[in-house]
Amino acid sequence: MSVSFEITDSKKDRIEKNELDKNAMGGTELMKYGLFERLPKELMDKFQIIPSRVRDIDPDRIPILWNHDLAGDPETTHLKNVKAEDLKFKKLVFVSHWQLQQFRNYLSVPYSKSIVLQNAIDPIPEHKKPDDVINICYHTTPHRGLELLIPTYKELHKQVFSKMKKPVHLHVYSDFNIYGWPERNKEYIKLFDDCRSHDHITYHQTLSNADMKKELEKMHIFAYPSIWPETSCIALIEAMSAGLLCVHSAYAALPETAANWTMMYPVNEDHHAHCNHFASNLVEAVKVVDQQFMQDRLNMQQRYTNGFYNWDVRAMQWKAMLEGLLND
Repeated sequence: MSVSFEITDSKKDRIEKNELDKNAMGGTELMKYGLFERLPKELMDKFQIIPSRVRDIDPDRIPILWNHDLAGDPETTHLKNVKAEDLKFKKLVFVSHWQLQQFRNYLSVPYSKSIVLQNAIDPIPEHKKPDDVINICYHTTPHRGLELLIPTYKELHKQVFSKMKKPVHLHVYSDFNIYGWPERNKEYIKLFDDCRSHDHITYHQTLSNADMKKELEKMHIFAYPSIWPETSCIALIEAMSAGLLCVHSAYAALPETAANWTMMYPVNEDHHAHCNHFASNLVEAVKVVDQQFMQDRLNMQQRYTNGFYNWDVRAMQWKAMLEGLLND
């Protein structure tokens, strides 16, 4: 998988030994390359920024642990009940306040060593969406809610969408290839086949980040009945930047990520009840997405997202933090 910028040989040399799966290009990898590309070399030479997986700590640089995982992940247990003065890292960086609170609740990480610096994107440029169809998309891994989306959409299309003036079409960009785990696709083959067999669903494999952003320019709604606790959600951020009306559950860090701009509904442990909540919100989204009041709101959503989640802003915050740590 490729990203939307070049990683030159000299910059590859600056990327840590603490690699994630070398075949992966998921959210953590995108954030790692996005940040390392932007930080000045003089800071990169002084600091070792470790994204989630601690393998080696360089004694000649100041270690920073950049957490992307859940507090319950086995890779985080080394932080449990470690006092601030005994911590191996100068700073613990978290990607959401929800995530930091989970680490505090379950692992007792010290607040004095912690900071939240949210994920970031390159904003999606202005574009014109197709006006002869309503395109819905799901563009994340299958285990995060595809098993709820497909049967719900099929039923809604039969009962509601097929009777609407504009055709409604679902595009699914989903597999585990982006994480280098093609073997995990096997348990979702039936879902993928269900997509392929439906006249109003198009199944796509996952695309590079740059290609997926181009696809989002054609989409109107992001449908995300999330059942996986995310510490942040880059798919949601990019959908918001592309002006999509986002329909998703209020699970884990999604409310924080969405910042009240989306059509969010209460999560429910019972999948049948969850699908009912999701279905009613998705139907309403399809009805209102073209209306002027919603278009005005989506324009405001885009401006907020492109300002707050902008890499230029986030890289500046990282630089200021690292420079401040040199003076501690």
